[in-house]
Amino acid sequence: MHPLLRTSEEVGDALAENRPVVALESTVIAHGLPYPGNVETALAIEKAVRESGAVPATVGLDGGRFTVGMSPDDMERFAVGTEVPKVSSRDVGVVLAGGGLGATTVASSIVAADLAGIPFFSTAGIGGVHRGAGESFDISADLVQFTRSKVAVVCAGAKSILDLGLTLEYLETLGVPVIGYRFDHFPAFYCRSSGLRVPRRIDDPGDIARAVRMHWAAGLPGGALITAPIDEEHALDSDLMEGVIQEALRAAEDDGVRGPAATPYLMKAVSRATQGRSAAANREVLISTARLAGHLAVAYAATAEPDGQVAAA
Repeated sequence: MHPLLRTSEEVGDALAENRPVVALESTVIAHGLPYPGNVETALAIEKAVRESGAVPATVGLDGGRFTVGMSPDDMERFAVGTEVPKVSSRDVGVVLAGGGLGATTVASSIVAADLAGIPFFSTAGIGGVHRGAGESFDISADLVQFTRSKVAVVCAGAKSILDLGLTLEYLETLGVPVIGYRFDHFPAFYCRSSGLRVPRRIDDPGDIARAVRMHWAAGLPGGALITAPIDEEHALDSDLMEGVIQEALRAAEDDGVRGPAATPYLMKAVSRATQGRSAAANREVLISTARLAGHLAVAYAATAEPDGQVAAA
């Protein structure tokens, strides 16, 4: 085990026995819903992973190490703490050196997952290329980290507030495989479709698992992005959401909100404008993507042969 990792007994045993594990971020706890809804949501996400046959490993920074597999007590501390920083990949070294708590984003979570040897990570929506990036150069560290960490990310596309077309273009430039699970279009977080097609659609979890293994077997760096849309009954209307987002963008411009503060500002503005429906959709998609990630982790474990080769279809 890497010296910067502290795993729970459940996660440590699963990794030692090569059983399927899914990594999860802790930003949803420290910077998500108000308490106690944040803890309840985190536990519901973990339950979805377990129901799929995998072991959940919620990641956080604590005491100079990554905690991989947070306990309910850990979650409580992160949930009620008023000064738990949001930690992206660039912040990891500083927060580890300081020894305090840190809530992991997508980028920092997959850093920890890679160190621990966990091949799958689940989130609701990834970061991406921001609208207006031609002037601001505002591009999420998530995209670059996908090229550095050997972890497959399962999500419902990228956040709707982003420029999803440019996000897909940038993923192509970086050489990150994007696979749509049983869906032809790149999802838009709260909305089922962005109107943009995914480069590849694969309908069978075992086929996705083999594709991920082959990507790594070929010596290609980084991970893959596997997308699945929010369930229809929880999805929000695309046209309605675009209008809400445009209003939120104008408000952010008027208030001078830019850089790292932009995403939380916009997400809160969207939640207010939708009277909480976007927050409810966020919770549902966190659970559905976690369940899919669990199924994929189980399928991935089943593709492994004793000699390290990939099992035949």
